[in-house]
Amino acid sequence: MFLIMGIQDGRKQLDFDQLVVCGACGKYGHVQVYMYYTYFMLFFIPVFKWNKRYVVVMNCCNSSCELDIETGMAIARGELSRLNEADLKFTRNYQNFSNKVCENCGYETSEDFDYCPKCGTKF
Repeated sequence: MFLIMGIQDGRKQLDFDQLVVCGACGKYGHVQVYMYYTYFMLFFIPVFKWNKRYVVVMNCCNSSCELDIETGMAIARGELSRLNEADLKFTRNYQNFSNKVCENCGYETSEDFDYCPKCGTKF
């Protein structure tokens, strides 16, 4: 008799949608809530989950922050339909870079390069 089992990490997008002004980039964006977890599977069937974390991701700039476990569980159960914008503390701040123009060759980019990708001159 064979016994097939394993432990794996998973991610599930929760049914939650809220339009807010992003605290990281200042644009309007939709809040997406994901549940990250580890699960044990037996014969490729998930048996139980543990180590659950709830993460908010903004679709405008992909900034993210972690929710407390009670708020995340309330969203997963469908009990909470709105998040308080003051509670969203983003770990990665998006910086809105203006276009840079190379003085040597005239190459224009909106990326955050220190050197021109065309000629190698420092911006």
